[in-house]
Amino acid sequence: MRTPLMFAVPVVLLSAAVSAQDGAKEKSPAVLETDIAKMSYVIGLQFGGSLKEAGMELDMAAFGAAVDDAVKGREPALTQEQMAEAQNALREQMMAKRKAEQEKGKAESAAFLSANGARPEVKTTASGLQYEVLTEGTGPMPKATDTVSVHYKGTLVDGKTFDSSYDRGEPATFQINNLIPGWVEALPMMKVGSKWKLFIPSELGYGERGAGEIPPNSTLIFEMELLEIKAAEQPAAGDAPQGDGTQTITIQ
Repeated sequence: MRTPLMFAVPVVLLSAAVSAQDGAKEKSPAVLETDIAKMSYVIGLQFGGSLKEAGMELDMAAFGAAVDDAVKGREPALTQEQMAEAQNALREQMMAKRKAEQEKGKAESAAFLSANGARPEVKTTASGLQYEVLTEGTGPMPKATDTVSVHYKGTLVDGKTFDSSYDRGEPATFQINNLIPGWVEALPMMKVGSKWKLFIPSELGYGERGAGEIPPNSTLIFEMELLEIKAAEQPAAGDAPQGDGTQTITIQ
């Protein structure tokens, strides 16, 4: 008898699982000589990537036994009630971990922004966005409905890079009002040719949910160059442009 899954684990593509592995890694000892072995390995790699992304730990021996029991149709080692209790316990652990991460991120961000905002070269807007002008451009300033070409590098307060158009070797093109609020506010204040450093509070970034490698309540730091205003995109009749972050900066 099947038990409904009481929690969701995000599914990641194989490419995402592989790209998340940066730096020198120990070579896998797996021996994959048949198509079944290779297919099995791919499934395991995808599932393992999902677990890593979700921050979950498994007893691999128990996990392997459960898969083997399911495939061979054996009676489960736990009753329905025991499985429900285990799932509830896991949910509570994940929620507690998430809350701890949120509180940690909130405290670290508040301390960083307080110290950073005291620097004379940093300006702070009414929303809490902080920025430092590295190079002042001489071109026009875009509107929120414009599509712009930018080069940027995004880091966390600990210096970890989570995205960079420089690393990809080509600038990115975005419609401004589809970006995170911090970018929606900053870009129309910039002139083409400008290079700014943005310090974006979490409420103007990805908030309590975080995104990819960005933990909850993280302050985001961007070095950003406004290269070009591409064009203005007119919304369809009855549609109002929404700067709700639904199309956000791509986290590679």
